[in-house]
Amino acid sequence: MSTPTLTLTIPSYGRFFPVDRLHEVIELARMAERAGVGSVVVPDHVVMSDQTQRYEWGEFPLPIDVPWLEPMTVLAAIAGATEHVRLATGILIAPLRPAALLAKVAATLDVLSRGRLDLGVGTGWQKEEFDAVGADYEQRGQLLNDAIAACRALWGESPTHFTSPTVTLEKIWSEPKPVQPGGVPIWFSGTLTKRNLDRLTRLGDGWIPIMNETLDGLTAGVARVKQAWSEAGRDPEKLRVRATLERERGADGRPSLARTLAGAHDLGRRGATEAQLQMLAFVRKPEGVPAFFDELREVWAAVQAEG
Repeated sequence: MSTPTLTLTIPSYGRFFPVDRLHEVIELARMAERAGVGSVVVPDHVVMSDQTQRYEWGEFPLPIDVPWLEPMTVLAAIAGATEHVRLATGILIAPLRPAALLAKVAATLDVLSRGRLDLGVGTGWQKEEFDAVGADYEQRGQLLNDAIAACRALWGESPTHFTSPTVTLEKIWSEPKPVQPGGVPIWFSGTLTKRNLDRLTRLGDGWIPIMNETLDGLTAGVARVKQAWSEAGRDPEKLRVRATLERERGADGRPSLARTLAGAHDLGRRGATEAQLQMLAFVRKPEGVPAFFDELREVWAAVQAEG
C-alpha cells in the first residue's frame, strides 16, 4: 500500500486571521503547495445560527459570530495563485445551492484550475441555514442526491434531460463542461448509513469518513464500500478515501507534527488514499505559519521516503 497523499485543511473560517487579513488564506495555499501538500481543503457554512446544540459531534468548536468565507470563491482565488495543488471542499453543504448553479460554479472552477477540483459534499446539520436559503431541511438527503445527480447530468452530453423528485431539467445546455473526464470528482462525507452508501455507490468517487472514525472503523468502511461497488459493477480499486490524521503528542505533551504525520502509513494500510491534516491543530497564530510549513515540508518528505 502506497503512502496516501497529504491534504491540509486551511483556516478560511474563524479568527485565525483578523477580518482585514482574511485574504492571507491564499498565501497559506501557496505555502502548502511548496511544502508538498497534495490538496488544500476548505469547509462551508453559508450562515450560522445560535442553535448549535444540533451539532452531532460534540460541542460546536467555534463562536457563532466568526467569519466563514464562501468555499468555492476561496478556491477560485487559490486556483489563480497556485499551479498544481488540488482544491477541495470538506465539506460543501450541497443542498443549500440550486443544482444547476452548483454544476456551473464547479465546472467553471474546474476549467479555470485546469482540472484540480474535488467536491466533498454532505447534507449539513443546521436547520436555520436551510431556512435562510429557502431549502427544506427535512428533505436535505433527497436534495443532496438530486443536486449531485443533476450535476452529473449537466456535466455530460448536452442538451440535458433530467428528472428527480426535486430537480427537473428539460433540454438544457450548461457549458463549459469540467476538464476532468467524467466531471468533477464527488466525495460524500459521513457515516455509511444505507442511504449514504447507496449515494456513494451510484454517484460518488470518494468517501470522507467522520473525523473521529477509528482505524478499525475505517478498515471496515472501506471494505463495505468496495463490496458495494463490486456488486454494482464498479471498479473498487478506483475508490478514493480521505481520512483524518489523529493528532499525536510528543514526550513534552505538545502536539507533534512528526508523530501525527507518521500516522499516514496506518491510514494507507487501512485503505485511505488521502491523509487529512488539520492545520489549526498545530499552529494557533499567523506568526507561527512559516515555521509550521518549514517543519511540514521536512517531516512529510521523510514520511514519503519511508514508503
